[in-house]
Amino acid sequence: MSNRVIIFDTTLRDGEQALAASLTVKEKLQIALSLERLGVDVMEVGFPVSSPGDFNSVQTIANTVKNSRVCALARALEKDIDAAAQSLSVADQFRIHTFISTSTIHVESKLKRSFDQVLEMAVGAVKYARRFTDDVEFSCEDAGRTPIDNLCRMVEEAIKAGARTINIPDTVGYTIPSEFGGIIETLFNRVPNIDQAIISVHCHDDLGLSVANSITAVQQGARQVECTVNGIGERAGNCSLEEIAMILSTRKDSMGLETGINAKEIHRTSNLVSQLCNMPVQANKAIVGANAFTHSSGIHQDGMLKSQNTYEIMTPESIGLHRNNLNMTSRSGRHVIKHRMEEMGYGDKDYDMDTLYDAFLLLADKKGQVFDYDLEALAFMEAQAEEEADYKLEQLVVHSDSTEGNATATVKLEIDGKTVTEAATGNGPVDAAYNAIARASQCEVNITSYKLSAKGEGQNALGQVDIEANYNEQSFHGVGLATDVVEASVQALVHVMNLTSRADKVADCKEKRQKDRSELGGV
Repeated sequence: MSNRVIIFDTTLRDGEQALAASLTVKEKLQIALSLERLGVDVMEVGFPVSSPGDFNSVQTIANTVKNSRVCALARALEKDIDAAAQSLSVADQFRIHTFISTSTIHVESKLKRSFDQVLEMAVGAVKYARRFTDDVEFSCEDAGRTPIDNLCRMVEEAIKAGARTINIPDTVGYTIPSEFGGIIETLFNRVPNIDQAIISVHCHDDLGLSVANSITAVQQGARQVECTVNGIGERAGNCSLEEIAMILSTRKDSMGLETGINAKEIHRTSNLVSQLCNMPVQANKAIVGANAFTHSSGIHQDGMLKSQNTYEIMTPESIGLHRNNLNMTSRSGRHVIKHRMEEMGYGDKDYDMDTLYDAFLLLADKKGQVFDYDLEALAFMEAQAEEEADYKLEQLVVHSDSTEGNATATVKLEIDGKTVTEAATGNGPVDAAYNAIARASQCEVNITSYKLSAKGEGQNALGQVDIEANYNEQSFHGVGLATDVVEASVQALVHVMNLTSRADKVADCKEKRQKDRSELGGV
């Protein structure tokens, strides 16, 4: 049996399902390219039949990513498989992942069928998917609660039908490691053609056991783990990619297993996913949490001063977290900026030097000193900037009476190439600025969440504002970054407004296409 464990990342499919606001195609592509650099073997990037947007994002990623295999999800239905195949057809190699429920409660309550009928659907789906690719994965949804005789029968028939990867999901995070490991062991002992497929596992974290269950399954012979960056996903989330990768790396001496993950990309990928998905990483999260390499106890600090491995079983550098606090000023040249970006793992294609350097100089004039984390934040915001923005902030002036709580704001916006200036009052500077923007733009969005966080350290840290807003029954996520929190708040709102404007254009195009088709149909 191979000692290589395949890492199947589903951040852009299972992970994205749990987000308050859907990612744009550009944001999904950013994450996909980061996953490619991370070294994931397979990335599941969407559910194409679910929406035109999902179809488009899958197709865009499949056309761009070259070093990881791109995969799309499909129910055991021909229309789902057709959509998956069509969206993936632009790739040289791709995987279709089809699934159906197998547990008694799902078969009887959700599918309203007999197990034999479900088995027939599964076999038919695998055979149909094989028309498009020889890389077909089949999942037994809710396998953790499926009677073992039924599970063995389903796995055997799916392999006969042509599935080359069989996924055993603990869909509701119900099993404990000894139980889940026993399921995998039984499959290897009882399914006669098990050697013709790779056994995969997809564990959820409802009881906090997803990583433990996945590692136990690997010890029993599973050779693919399905996971997400930062463990994001439905309900309590999925098995954490960074934890699986570092467990297999750190304990290679005892487990004898390895992955193709470039661990030095873990920290950067974790940050990117957290930023784009608006899902902060808890401070005590294993591997990528802010406190993962922090030592507060005097005993621990004393041990660390004497030898780093007294209290660290891995180094921050091993996951790409550099403790270099080199500060930069407005006198720093472009070569310094490029060097620091390279040290943090960014290539020339990850940012535009002219744009980044201009933003750096502006920030350096305000702060005096700029640190690595500032530079990385600027690069992230530059990557988020829209090439074609309908709304642009030109000027913001705020006056606030802190004792009374009243404030006045004046904003100058460029809207579709025209400059509009408006003023308004509010209960505070942010409220006043938002009221002025509403007047200037006539764009009304319902803000459902507002979060302010510090990017960096100390009183000179940059302020990042994340807002979630509803518009036409859709959710949107906007982000702003500035030394001034009011400015950051306005940037976040303008970001949302540009997203809603783009959504309106997409809806208008869709309506026009439907109208054209209707008129053609009547000729």
